[in-house]
Amino acid sequence: MFEVFSNGYYLGRLVVEPHDGDRAAMQRRQHERVNEQLYASGEGVERTDYPLVMKLDTAHLRVHGSADVPADTLAVPRDLLERVSVDNPPALREVLLAKADHAERLVRTGAV
Repeated sequence: MFEVFSNGYYLGRLVVEPHDGDRAAMQRRQHERVNEQLYASGEGVERTDYPLVMKLDTAHLRVHGSADVPADTLAVPRDLLERVSVDNPPALREVLLAKADHAERLVRTGAV
């Protein structure tokens, strides 16, 4: 789903669609799998429900898991979708997923 892109990000392609929620979301099982594969340290029991940090256009998003979102989809609040360049959603778009250390830095500095 995601491949190495740079020192700070993985690159993936997801269908970006608007939704009425107040936070970005992707299918819960995929969210947990990506969280486990790319964010977990592999030591002991770890949570897989932490938000993923993704970049869509110029916006960084905390992405949560949701049972209501289809597979391979990034559901974005309508007001945020209006500020990024996603024409005629739903649309297949490249998204960047911050690597664990970069995601932690973005959260710590308030960038997301």
